Amino acid sequence: MSKALPVKVVTESEGGSLYVAAPKIYARSVAGRFQRLRTIAVFWLLGMYYLAPWLQWDARQAVLFDLPARKFYFLGLVFWPQDFMLLSWLLIIAGFSLFFFTALAGRLWCGYACPQTVWSEVFMWVEAKLEGDRNHRIKLDAAPWTREKVLRKGGKHVLWLLLALWTGFTFVGFFTPIHALASDVLSLSVSGWALFWLLFYSLATWGNAGFLREQVCKYMCPYARFQSAMFDHDTLLISYRSERGEPRGSRKKSADPKLLGLGACIDCTICVQVCPTGIDIRNGLQYECIACGACVDACDEVMDKMGYPRGLVGYTTEHALEQKPTRVLRPRILVYGGLLVLMLSLFSYVVTHRERLIVDVLRDRNALYRVAPDGSIENVYTFKLVNKEPQAHSYKIALIDAGQIALRAPEQRLDVGPEQVGSFPITLYAAPAAVKGKRDIQLQITALDAPEIQYLQSSRFFAPES
Repeated sequence: MSKALPVKVVTESEGGSLYVAAPKIYARSVAGRFQRLRTIAVFWLLGMYYLAPWLQWDARQAVLFDLPARKFYFLGLVFWPQDFMLLSWLLIIAGFSLFFFTALAGRLWCGYACPQTVWSEVFMWVEAKLEGDRNHRIKLDAAPWTREKVLRKGGKHVLWLLLALWTGFTFVGFFTPIHALASDVLSLSVSGWALFWLLFYSLATWGNAGFLREQVCKYMCPYARFQSAMFDHDTLLISYRSERGEPRGSRKKSADPKLLGLGACIDCTICVQVCPTGIDIRNGLQYECIACGACVDACDEVMDKMGYPRGLVGYTTEHALEQKPTRVLRPRILVYGGLLVLMLSLFSYVVTHRERLIVDVLRDRNALYRVAPDGSIENVYTFKLVNKEPQAHSYKIALIDAGQIALRAPEQRLDVGPEQVGSFPITLYAAPAAVKGKRDIQLQITALDAPEIQYLQSSRFFAPES
């Protein structure tokens, strides 16, 4: 039986530290097909983010979460509080999309579409432009403070701050009409809550993308912790082909690695230098890997220079690494994909076939009924009409199979403005002794200028028992 080695515990009083700060990562710039895809994704996603609030649709902001009015405008669609279930449905669809694409191709979200990744890419690009590539940044940080260092560091933070403030301003512009917000900012009359969220989101962007970066992925994001539950042996992962690369070692370009007893890996560590989370992909799959493909581009470039085949580091599956066939269409993918298509189809149908009118009938709570001067029995109701159309409508009310119950003002027009809520008192009456006790009734509300907009509402009419 092997004997355990003694372990020395170092305490703070002995000069040790219970916390070791993570070393700063200086990611090296890289070019290649996956870097081009990431650049396209950054331009596309940030373009949508920064431009969407400025787009107009039917003389209003195309995308707006109007919280005071409790409406959400998205292009030509308007979502009301009654459509809250659709938002929940949309979140479920987003969750299944994450399951589907993760099971199929790994952490595509982390590597190409996550806001933390996207803004970190932009901030790192600004940093590289002002401070230089990896080696220059390392030397600059280690150098004493000089005028050049102050200008470079200060200029970087000024640009970071401007970008963060523009990001925070745009974020608030999704919840407040952005043209009015711009006028308020220029006139220094921004409301307290708008200013709070503008500064809060700006600070969060500046801190997360400028300073925390990979630490958000490692320690704050929960996705890395449960992603393995969605992986299987046929999921695309970024992997190092150890059987081809080992044993690793440096050599001349003209040297034959077989004669030297070496694999294809020349141990240049460039794959580590380009990694935004600072991992060594040659150590196997790690939860810190965001599947950005930077190490793939770096290794392919090195292989091209050495004259070796590409693919030492690349997207592959565990089955492919084990020389087994990879199945794309497998039960997990079919189930996730089928459910996703079904939910998207149902969501699209429900959104395009929503009610154009919402009716709520409230009875007078002061009395079940009242006796009018002419002796008739009256019931008073309050009709709340929610016109979900972008144009005004006039409505009329009719009773369906109500017997001797009638409207007190049958020709009354109920006018409701576009996307407005109208409240109207309505009185029903019946002759004395024509109705005993309670009776179920149905009322039909029809738009006069759009007869296809109809709504049936059930209620009750109360009268004396005898």
